[in-house]
Amino acid sequence: MASIRQEIRVAASAEKIWDAVRDVGEIHHRLVPGFVTDCRLEGDTRIVTFGNGIVARELIVDCDDAARRLAWSASGGRLTHHNASLQVIAEDATHSRLVWIADLTPHEMREPIDRKSTRLNSSHRD
Repeated sequence: MASIRQEIRVAASAEKIWDAVRDVGEIHHRLVPGFVTDCRLEGDTRIVTFGNGIVARELIVDCDDAARRLAWSASGGRLTHHNASLQVIAEDATHSRLVWIADLTPHEMREPIDRKSTRLNSSHRD
């Protein structure tokens, strides 16, 4: 199993960022437009289409408003296991830190996923 952990500092309040993160069906408009090109909800599952055409089914495991943490698991594609979380942490009134953690198999998928998320994160840094 592989684990990926990334942090990104953004110039926006934790409340503003959390509002976009917790809007789980609108991430293609509010959180990561372009990286995600479409998203629709089916009960507790969101169907996500990524910019490269890959479609994933993501079960929303928990949306914790007090901790500002969203957790999900994904199925389909080349992964045999995937669970992830995104937590929004206030740094001050105008800056936040996002912590994304993903655990996945097969281990060989770590590098391509980490590389794509690093490019995405570098385009959104403060």
